[in-house]
Amino acid sequence: MKKIIIYVLSALVILAIALSALWNFKSKDSDLVQLKVAEVAHTIFYAPQYVALEQGFFEEEGLDVELILTSGADKVTAAVLSGDAQIGFSGSEATIYVYNGGEKDYLKTFAQLTQKDGSFLVAREKMDNFTLEDLVGKDIIGGRQGHRL
Repeated sequence: MKKIIIYVLSALVILAIALSALWNFKSKDSDLVQLKVAEVAHTIFYAPQYVALEQGFFEEEGLDVELILTSGADKVTAAVLSGDAQIGFSGSEATIYVYNGGEKDYLKTFAQLTQKDGSFLVAREKMDNFTLEDLVGKDIIGGRQGHRL
């Protein structure tokens, strides 16, 4: 019986500490502007954003940023148009499709984060003096369907 009382008291103390921490966290964040960002893919090109999120740089500027993965430009577009996200990272093609569809409420492309395809060639072993000819006959696993050169 003594052990049960100790377990119950311990659980209550842990619960009190957890609730206290949660309450303090929420009260601290209540002054922050909440912003939900939908991204089409996790990519190395967004590394500065990931670092800023982890290091609390957005909070220092008064923003509570929530990052959500919405695979596909169509899903990013839907998230922004529905109000589920305030900003979407994807190619501009979705903006063009919505605009050409005659929608009155269309997205606006306001920034360009990358200029090239986000693909990298990575090898298991170091290759001195690499050229594209070294890829002939090799299997390439891409972000989308793989190709054989």
